[in-house]
Amino acid sequence: MNLADPLSMFNVKGKVALITGASGAFGMVAAQTLSNAGAKVVLAAGNAEALAEIAAKCDGAVQINARPATEADCEKMVAEAVAAHGRLDILVVASGMNKVAKIEDMDPSTFTDVMDANVNQSWLLARAATKQMKSQGDGGKIVFVSSARGLLGHPAGYTAYCASKAAVDGMTKSLGCELGPTGITVNAIAPTVFRSPLTAWMFEDDEKAKAVRAGFLARVPKGRLGEPEDLAGPLLFLSSAASDFYTGHILYADGGYTAG
Repeated sequence: MNLADPLSMFNVKGKVALITGASGAFGMVAAQTLSNAGAKVVLAAGNAEALAEIAAKCDGAVQINARPATEADCEKMVAEAVAAHGRLDILVVASGMNKVAKIEDMDPSTFTDVMDANVNQSWLLARAATKQMKSQGDGGKIVFVSSARGLLGHPAGYTAYCASKAAVDGMTKSLGCELGPTGITVNAIAPTVFRSPLTAWMFEDDEKAKAVRAGFLARVPKGRLGEPEDLAGPLLFLSSAASDFYTGHILYADGGYTAG
């Protein structure tokens, strides 16, 4: 490693990155960050129109209009990335879902759906990527998207979501241990509330937004909500050689929310 040129450790130019959930809030950040840093991005999402919009912002992006719903879907996504660019270096799993309801009001199928989208599909994608990366023989990077809710509970009907993200955290640690000897690192970024189409209302100046925001910010040492760029730096770190000695970690992008 050349400490005379430390920025070279963050170089992902020419690396092949598969990003699922690319039309979602985190997926769009990942797509633009890695593309603008020189990676060859393969973007997967179920919303064709939104996928096309984000792909247009990423030079030479390959589009896969699909969700990782089954083992076959996940294997096909990896195969399409390899068919396009000959290999796979980075997997970013930004696909997932949340459905909120009090436990007595939540249908068991809803709980299962959230667990499937956030846990099972993440595992299937990691499995497909691991097989390809091992066959290449020179390591790789797997980055899951977790949440501060994997560590902390929530009183407003988040039993499915919190349980699913806690499972993602456990999977991250276990795979970090399992795949460490292969050179494949497995880490997760765990944000708290950050600006996205789903949370835009929290950034408004109406009385309801102000009240909700004030209650939340009382727990955030940095004193603000997150912005998309707050996720870009951690993602680039975990996707590059700068994080080669880091695996099985949950990196909280939360302004100190989980520290207090």
